Amino acid sequence: MKETGPGNVSPRSPSDVDRLVGENVRKLRTQRNLTLAQLAGELGISHQQLQKYETGMNRLSAGTLCNVAAALCVPIEALFLAQAQAVSKATSRKDAILAELRTEGSYWLNRSQSEQTLRQMVQVLKALSSDT
Repeated sequence: MKETGPGNVSPRSPSDVDRLVGENVRKLRTQRNLTLAQLAGELGISHQQLQKYETGMNRLSAGTLCNVAAALCVPIEALFLAQAQAVSKATSRKDAILAELRTEGSYWLNRSQSEQTLRQMVQVLKALSSDT
């Protein structure tokens, strides 16, 4: 007979943490306007597999977690934060919004493959940041 973990759930079954990570992957992917196929292609997996990760049906391996974090340009720990934790760490709602926008901006800067394009992006950001 196969032994199970707490609550008679198979030890390999996705847990609440797996579902949280999947939700965060989906949230970050959609914030970056990436389709399942686009992110899956960057990760070298099928879009069906990525969908199973996002819905919490399948667990992500440590290696896949690293790849997902790198592809989304976030630290791995960002994939494990509950929304309430992320907001409570920020001193205010405005700080939370600014942190999220900085993360998204970093993602787009890191995707630039051309030095010329990156220089142009930095010039635009400098021009727009005159409020600092």
